[in-house]
This record gives sequence, C-alpha cells and structure tokens, in this order.
Amino acid sequence: MTLYPLRKTHLPVPASLPGLLLCALVTGSALVLLQLPWLASLGLGSLTLAIACGMLVGNLLPSRILAMAHPGVTFSKQRLLRGGIILYGFNVTFSQIGSIGLPGLLTDVIMLSSTFLLTCFLGIRLLRADPQTVWLIGAGSSICGAAAVLATAPVIKADAGKVAVAVATVVLFGTCAIFLYPLLWEFARHSLPSVTDRQFGLYTGATLHEVAQVVAAGHAISPHAENSAVVAKMLRVMLLAPFLLLLGQWLRHRNGHVTEEQQAVTFPWFALGFIMIAGLNSLGWLPAPVLAMIRQGDSLLLTMAMAALGLSTRISELKQAGRKPLLLGLMVFLWLIIGGAAVDLWLWHVMS
Repeated sequence: MTLYPLRKTHLPVPASLPGLLLCALVTGSALVLLQLPWLASLGLGSLTLAIACGMLVGNLLPSRILAMAHPGVTFSKQRLLRGGIILYGFNVTFSQIGSIGLPGLLTDVIMLSSTFLLTCFLGIRLLRADPQTVWLIGAGSSICGAAAVLATAPVIKADAGKVAVAVATVVLFGTCAIFLYPLLWEFARHSLPSVTDRQFGLYTGATLHEVAQVVAAGHAISPHAENSAVVAKMLRVMLLAPFLLLLGQWLRHRNGHVTEEQQAVTFPWFALGFIMIAGLNSLGWLPAPVLAMIRQGDSLLLTMAMAALGLSTRISELKQAGRKPLLLGLMVFLWLIIGGAAVDLWLWHVMS
C-alpha cells in the first residue's frame, strides 16, 4: 500500500478581504473620533468624518498596502454604497418622494442639461481641452460623479487615462462640497429665512456630484435635508440612462455610425431598488425595532463606503491631471453652486 504524505491545505483568502478590513478600520476610527466632544461640536457627521479619515490614510499608506487593499476598497465604494443606497429607501416613503413635486424634477433636468452643455462650451471652446475628457467631466458633474464617468467612457470610447483624470476631478470638487454645503446652509438659513432644510436638501441633491457626497452633505445638515437630497439625487441618477442614449445618438449622427459599446447603456438598477424599498417602507408593515436595526446597519454600510471613497482619492493623480481639467472642474463646480441655487430658487418661486 502506497502512502502519500498529507498536504497542508490553506483556506483561500478573498482578494477583497484586506480592503474591507481597511475600510472597517477607518470606519471604526471615524466613529471613535466622533465621540470626542470638540470634534462633535464641529457638526461633522460620521459619513463626512469617514471620508476625511480615508483621504488621510489613503495618502499616507505605502503603495504596496494600497494595491493589496484595492479590490476591497473598490468593492466597498461600489457594491456597499449601492447596497446602502437601496436600504436607505427604508428612511423615506412615497409621500416624501412625491413631495418634491414638479419643481424638484425640473431642477434635476435643467441642472443636468445646462451643466453638461456648459462644461462642453467651457472645456472645448474656451480652454481648448481634449473633447473626450471634457465629456467625461461633464457627465460626472451633471449626473452622478465617478459612476457617470465610468458609464460614459465606453459610449465615447475614452481611454483609461482620460477616465482617471475625469474621476479624480469630479471626486476632488465633490469632496470639497461635502464640507462646503453645510456652511452654505448656515448662511442660507440666516440670510434667507424662507428656505427650509428640505428645500436646501433638494438643491444639494440636484447639484452635488456623487451619490455618496449627497448623502454625506445632507447627513451633516439635518435628517429632512438628507432625505430630500437623496430623493432628488436618485431621480437625477435615473436620468443617466436617457442621457447615455441621447449621447450615443448624437455620436452616431456626428460620426455616421454607432459602435456596440455605444449601443450598450447601463441602467442604474440601484436607483430602482431604492424606489422599490421606499415603496415597501410606505406600506408600514415592518415594526419599529426592525426598521431601527435596518437603518443602523445601513448607516454602517454607507460609512464604510465613505471611507472607501476617501481611500480612493489620490493627491498624486490630481497633480498628474494638469491645469485644464482642474480649471474646468472648478468653473463647473462654481456653476453648480451658484447657478443651481438660482435655478432652484426661481423654480420654487414660479411654481409654488
């Protein structure tokens, strides 16, 4: 009888595990820091602080560790974020979604179209920047940040370098807005007493770049602002599909043909999931303790996603982008703040 030596067996370690652990560590650190009285007095929410901690850690850790953590960080900022947004539907009802009314929907449509067209004019005509980079920045700024950039890239056949520049640009200014919008709210509620936190939340959802950034900024203002901001942002995200269809049709008319990539349009299914969960929540079937547990778990998912977003923000990538994309991003950022406020106030005045 032949005996074979026993082989040591090793359990496979998922590639995403190191990154998930890093995100969990940053999340835990943010939650601990939030217990400090002097830091809590600044009014920073857990989501905002998680992004700040993630940015600090992400720019200090060695590249070898960041490369090892990359799969898990990517999983967190994509899958955990989308799961968190879907579960966030347990915080809103159909009556709240309907309450934003026609002004909220029109604000989203006007801001999307005007922001993209203005970006194209400023970038191509004024700055003479690369058209594909301009289109990517325009899509990210006008719809839903990095997700819109990644969805637009195959439609216009952009290479990875241009995608990285566009993502870095929209993430930079969107992250700055997380800290700026709560300050703008303090200014608005003192100088414009008629503006409610709910209305400011609609303005936030219609003008901020990323879904994650909208959640963080709204969370730092008030629960009412957070709810209305997320609802407005979800409607804006759902406009991604018709936007890509129109862009593909325009390219076909411009080039005389359409590629397979331009025919394929990615629908943001997580936005539909958010609507379905909100519908379930509207029925009022779940008991309060179960809802509280779900909302607490959802808050943890979103905080981990914010930590991952911070870990993915590289100052070195922003330096490599050059001046034109950053200047374009800044001009569009100012338009979103100032022009968005003007559009929002005008629509509410006309339609109220």
